[in-house]
Amino acid sequence: MMIEPSIDVLVSKTGGNRYVLCSVVSKRAKEIESVRRLELADQDKKAISIACEEIASGKVKPSAF
Repeated sequence: MMIEPSIDVLVSKTGGNRYVLCSVVSKRAKEIESVRRLELADQDKKAISIACEEIASGKVKPSAF
């Protein structure tokens, strides 16, 4: 179960649009997984969690997608 970042913080980054949030998180998680496969890196965190943290911190913006 994901506790941080909270859903409220993530939704606020997309202007309150949950559909956009879902799309952005999904696309970013797929990018992270494809890079992981190429590097053969094994990480404890799931790609979805990493994508959510990047969106909450501002590294990935919804307009980028």
